[in-house]
Amino acid sequence: MKFQKLARAATVLSALAAMASTHAAVTADEAAHLKSDLTPLGAEKAGNKAGTIPAWTGGLTTATAGFTNGGRRPDPFASEKPSLQITAKNMNEYADKLPEGVKALLQKYPDTYHLDVYPTHRSAAAPQYVYDNTFLNATRTTLTDSSAGPVPKGAYGGIPFPIPKNGAEVMLNHKLRWRSDSWIKNAHNWQVTSDGKPVLLSDITQQNNTPYYFKEGSSDKLGDDYWMVRLDTHGPAIRAGEAIVGHMTIDESNTNTWVYLVGQRRVRKLPNACCDTPTPAAAGVLSFDEVETFNGRMDRFDWKLIGKKEMYIPYNSNRVLTATKDSDILGQHHLNPDYIRWELHRVWVVEATLKQGERHTSAKSVYYVDEDSWLAVLADRYDANSKLWRMAYSTPVAMPDVPGEIAFGFGAYDLLAGSYVAMELGAEEKMQYKINTTRYPESFFAPENMAGASVR
Repeated sequence: MKFQKLARAATVLSALAAMASTHAAVTADEAAHLKSDLTPLGAEKAGNKAGTIPAWTGGLTTATAGFTNGGRRPDPFASEKPSLQITAKNMNEYADKLPEGVKALLQKYPDTYHLDVYPTHRSAAAPQYVYDNTFLNATRTTLTDSSAGPVPKGAYGGIPFPIPKNGAEVMLNHKLRWRSDSWIKNAHNWQVTSDGKPVLLSDITQQNNTPYYFKEGSSDKLGDDYWMVRLDTHGPAIRAGEAIVGHMTIDESNTNTWVYLVGQRRVRKLPNACCDTPTPAAAGVLSFDEVETFNGRMDRFDWKLIGKKEMYIPYNSNRVLTATKDSDILGQHHLNPDYIRWELHRVWVVEATLKQGERHTSAKSVYYVDEDSWLAVLADRYDANSKLWRMAYSTPVAMPDVPGEIAFGFGAYDLLAGSYVAMELGAEEKMQYKINTTRYPESFFAPENMAGASVR
């Protein structure tokens, strides 16, 4: 009898624990806002009171004249001029709309760094099936704890939490944002040292499938993989032939990454491809969780939703793809500000604080996530002494053929050392970001295929 009571008590405690670790989806009444005053992906449809942020009217879905899929990407706003320039001299007037990392760069390089602010265009968009799935996700997706941190349960084919209730949901929206179901990109990755010398890290081709966004799928048929990526390295000569394959999973404890090492002619599984571990994709000068501003496991931090605010962020920076040489973009201490377009947008602000007993090189980070595309555009990262250390960034580009506001380019500034990393510069590429009409077979992302395809 005593054992029966203990068993019943254990059952009750287990049920309570499960309830405590699962956060319910929004109600049908809340989800109805996605078809009225919110955009289909969950942003505020209306503009701001000042008129400096316009209403969302469907995004940019008409390709720029002359563009063909697989060709170089033009700037749909090439004729526009900046309406404001923010410098070290006038930055205090706009301080409440600038991330701390941006202010640090303005102060550190007052003679060369500035922000050219252009009229705001809310270019973000997605196909109708993504909108439909996002609406379904609003009421069917729950936030559940796993060994790798919070994960979305029941989501498929759209933004998992279009009406977020906490910081973890905002960051999961970033990880599972729309960017096509299959694409290929060519680019160069660079590090610029503290004395201003550019060093080519790699010349790469990156090929991608996102099974989470396969149109014919469903939430009950989705496996754990949400992003499958293969990166082949063509140069410099010492790295030619290297390759990386990653299987990113919704439950990040199942994520796996393999590398093909030319010197060994062997495929090796990376033992700790997450968090603050240096990623070989950037020759070890970026951490895994700085890829596209943030990526990977979420278990080491508490995620606090600070709220939403208007901020100046990089946006519609297609001009960076119209340069003809990487050297045009690479400044001595920062990206050439003439190629980076800034606009005023509403962003979700999320603070990540290291949990007690956990280890990470950044004890705190603050992320700025675009409300329209759910892309984490900027991040301020602090060291163990609470000193502002790094600023991670992504470069959003308008791609009406996708359609979407897509990150092409990312990196980080070391605000203490004075160096920076610029990943995915496509200035010298004939093909920059191409949407595939036929997806890659799953076998293409098998780790054993890297060795057979390598040139060395």
